[in-house]
Amino acid sequence: MFLARVVGDVVATHRHGELGGRKLLLVRRLGTDGHEEGAEVIALDVIGVGVGERVLVVQEGGAARTLSRSARIPAQAVVVGVVDRVDLIDGEVPEEGR
Repeated sequence: MFLARVVGDVVATHRHGELGGRKLLLVRRLGTDGHEEGAEVIALDVIGVGVGERVLVVQEGGAARTLSRSARIPAQAVVVGVVDRVDLIDGEVPEEGR
């Protein structure tokens, strides 16, 4: 599980039947300093979030299958929450990486 920021929507007109009309998002992992880091991941949106939001992502196929209620869905990462705040021992993870 990791913190990420939604950086875009993924539009695919031809897709696996199990994906149906489910929304796909492009997310980028966030470090503890709030800055974006690493490569982007395409994640299934099961809660309805938008570009720019900080989210909690589970990257594990079993979670994708359970949350989508499909044993055959070809997804590994799923957005499972919107992050309001992260408290650390030495402070808070900044909203915009400042």
